[in-house]
Amino acid sequence: MKPISILASGMVTSVGLDSLSACAAIRCAIDNFSETRFMDQGGEWIIGAQVPLDQPWRGLPKLVHMAVPAIRECLAHAASVRADQIPLLLGVAEKERPGRLEGLDDQLFSEIQTKLGVQFHHRSGVIAKGRIAGAVAMGAARDLIYNERVPFCLIAGVDTYLIAATLAAYEQKSRLLTSQNSNGFIPGEAAAAILVGPANASPAPDLVCYGIGSGHEKATIDSEEPLRGDGLVQALQSAIDEAGCAINDLDYRITDSNGELYWFKEATLGLDRILRKRKELFEIWHPADCIGETGSAVVPCTLGVALQAARRNYAFGRGPLCHFGSDSGDRMALVLNQNKGGKN
Repeated sequence: MKPISILASGMVTSVGLDSLSACAAIRCAIDNFSETRFMDQGGEWIIGAQVPLDQPWRGLPKLVHMAVPAIRECLAHAASVRADQIPLLLGVAEKERPGRLEGLDDQLFSEIQTKLGVQFHHRSGVIAKGRIAGAVAMGAARDLIYNERVPFCLIAGVDTYLIAATLAAYEQKSRLLTSQNSNGFIPGEAAAAILVGPANASPAPDLVCYGIGSGHEKATIDSEEPLRGDGLVQALQSAIDEAGCAINDLDYRITDSNGELYWFKEATLGLDRILRKRKELFEIWHPADCIGETGSAVVPCTLGVALQAARRNYAFGRGPLCHFGSDSGDRMALVLNQNKGGKN
């Protein structure tokens, strides 16, 4: 077991342009859902979670202007280390995403570095895995920290669903919340980042990731196969086993559930199949209630919410369980526990 600490977070969301304000809004269940410039098939405006930038940016420039402040917020906590010693693992939309912007795999990273005025570690890279990109990056960051001895890693994600082709495709599949469909998600956009390092790398209270698990679900959201939650069970169990704990040792859950019934059903099935003893309360949080579906930004955003909840003492205990899933069936789980501080 090689634990890594989550040391700082940065966010740019529809409810806050930094981590503190965004997390405060999410804690209070405040959303900023509003009519977009897109219309659904029923002739009504699509409701979305739009980031209020100072200019009406579109396309790749919009992603850059969301990602840069979130990453800069984290870099401020690693001021003693040069950026070229810190790998940036950047999560972006999966390659099969409808309406995917061009330049996500090469141009975006370069423009973010230019805007920040820094050059990141040569082991930096882009992870095109959508909703699970940040969880995949956690595993990669752990390898870099322990095998290559980098002092910190930055894990970031930036995404937007507010693209005409993307909205049209998801509406066609009856997955978008519209005037004609109640079982769907609210499209959003966001950027989020977390700074991770070796366990006990900070004197401040932080969160430590002790277990990372993965699995694959055959009964995907677009499949007609019966959902049993096999992929999520595999991910949860492997993360718990790696952490050396039991499911009953954990206190609450934070997930990427976005309003679609499928994800809530899967979360229930997965938990029911691994619980061995009755648990009085196992609270579940889903930030998408406030910021909409944010794709590859959801993992660093979720972990930022968990970090603030730990530091400000409103978490439901010290040990959160996080799990995430992609439309293609990939599942990831993270077992975290709060470290009260005290550098070794």
